[in-house]
Amino acid sequence: MALGILLAVSAGHLMNDLMQSMIPAIYPILKEEFALSFSEVGLIQLAFQMTASILQPVVGLYTDRRPHPFSLVAGMGFSLLGILILAWANSYAVLLLAVSLIGMGSSIFHPEASRVARMASGGRHGAAQSLFQVGGNAGQAIGPLLAALVVISRGQASIAWFSLVALAGMLVLGFVGRWYRERQRAPKTAGSVLPAKFPSGLVRRAILVLVALTFSKNVYTASLSSYYTFYLIDSFGVTVQQAQFYLFAYLASVAAGTILGGPLGDRFGRRAVLWISIIGPLPFVLGLPYVGLGMTCAFTIIIGLLMSSAFPAILVYAQELLPGKVGLVSGIFFGLAFGLAGIGAAVLGVVADATSIRLVYQLCALLPLVGLLVVLLPDLSKARQRA
Repeated sequence: MALGILLAVSAGHLMNDLMQSMIPAIYPILKEEFALSFSEVGLIQLAFQMTASILQPVVGLYTDRRPHPFSLVAGMGFSLLGILILAWANSYAVLLLAVSLIGMGSSIFHPEASRVARMASGGRHGAAQSLFQVGGNAGQAIGPLLAALVVISRGQASIAWFSLVALAGMLVLGFVGRWYRERQRAPKTAGSVLPAKFPSGLVRRAILVLVALTFSKNVYTASLSSYYTFYLIDSFGVTVQQAQFYLFAYLASVAAGTILGGPLGDRFGRRAVLWISIIGPLPFVLGLPYVGLGMTCAFTIIIGLLMSSAFPAILVYAQELLPGKVGLVSGIFFGLAFGLAGIGAAVLGVVADATSIRLVYQLCALLPLVGLLVVLLPDLSKARQRA
């Protein structure tokens, strides 16, 4: 395992996702500044997450055929431009443009960064993906905290300070790009064993199940990342800054769960991790809309810890299903994660406007039931032996 490269690409993931998570954290400010409805807030999230998702499979497919070591730096450059425009946006249309650019930067970053993590894994693919993804989860946790400390107290223009994060990310990813380029130039070792190809019917069934699991996980987490602060303010009367700290606690639990999911999948199998991460949160999800402030915080921490362990297992399982297509698989599943969450955020915003935030969480409590589809996933070790 090339630990230095994994730490560098994880740090790049931290900075990329820190800038992304800052966007939902400043929704209360944008809502007040631009007199937005919940539906308009949901559309901002949709614009951001659709640009962060639609391009990812395209980027992944292209770089599977023609790898570009310094595309990671280019992706961070798009985010830098979006941050600067967001800091001085003076209309709703410009807000949409700014978040779309940040989304494009993310869509370029994720497929190639996931490929680098697999290249640097030394065969411990789950552990490498967890280390890579925990950087992103840490960034998602830190972003709202920095937004609460910097943006909420100083206003929209202070968003420009986050451009320093993008610049630092470009420097770190430049180092990763040089390593990636040297790996490309190195002679290929002879005698390597080609991975087994699975029957197309098995692959299609498993991919559909993984997509369904990604849907249930990411639409539910979208309800927390986008509207948790509004729920706390509406239900318990906390201040905006207090709500941001509760959001930070939830996102920190997501980071902790992610770092556990990959190594546990390497040791006990991906399906075992998926059973725990999808079914385990059910009692807490069902009880969340009916408990007080302290239990709400505790329940969301448990939900974040369990649900987040699923994604490293989903991603590595899919990469094993389609060997040689790491970029495409990463692009599809990172893209699905962003796209489904964006659609979910927009729909949930409409529901919140028409009814209440509390009803949103009552409806979302049913989503983890989709996790029962894990029973349809084949055991890849047995399927590999047959292949």
